[in-house]
Amino acid sequence: MINPAPLSEWILIDQLKQKDESAFKKIVETWQDMVFNTVLGIVQSAEDAEDVAQEVFVQVYESIHSFKGESKFSTWLYRIAITKSMDHLRRKKRKKRFAFVQSLFGANNEVVHDPPDFHHPGVTLDNKEKSAVLFKAIEKLPQNQKTAFVLHKIEGISYQQISEIMNTSVSSIESLLHRAKINLKKNLTEYYQNTNQ
Repeated sequence: MINPAPLSEWILIDQLKQKDESAFKKIVETWQDMVFNTVLGIVQSAEDAEDVAQEVFVQVYESIHSFKGESKFSTWLYRIAITKSMDHLRRKKRKKRFAFVQSLFGANNEVVHDPPDFHHPGVTLDNKEKSAVLFKAIEKLPQNQKTAFVLHKIEGISYQQISEIMNTSVSSIESLLHRAKINLKKNLTEYYQNTNQ
C-alpha cells in the first residue's frame, strides 16, 4: 500500500501546479540532496550530476501536472532522476564512441588506463580510496543492477519503494541486488588480484 504524501507536501505540489515560484524553490531545497546523490551514484561525476539534477528539477516544474499522487512524490522524483541519469549516460556513450581513441592517450601521448578517481559526498575521507574502487566496480554493473544497488545501498531506500521507482516487483529487486552483489564481488576480486600482481 502506498502511503499518502503529508498534507504540507500536497500543498506544495498544488502551489507548484499553479506555477508558484516559492513552492518550486521549497521543493528544490527539500529534495536537491536526494536528487543530486542519486544522480551522482549513477553518472559518477559531480559536474555531470549537477547538470542532470538541474534537468530533473526543470522537468518537475514542467511536468508537475502529470503527478497524480498514485505514488509518493519522492518515488515520482526518483523515477525522473533515474530516467535523466540514464539519458545522460546514453548521450555520453554516444560521444565516447567518437572520442574513444583520444581518451586512451593523455596530454603527452602516454597511455591512460584509469579514469580519475570518483568520490561520492556520502563517503568519509578515510574510505575515499576504497570507495573509488567500489564505484569503479559499480560502474561495470548492468544498468538495472546499478540502479537498484545505488538506490538501496547508497540512498538507503526500501525494496518496496525501489520496486515502485523501477516499475517492477519486489522479488525482481531482490534478484537484481543479489546479482549485483555477485558481480561486484567478482569485479572487486579481479581488481585486487590485478593490483597485487
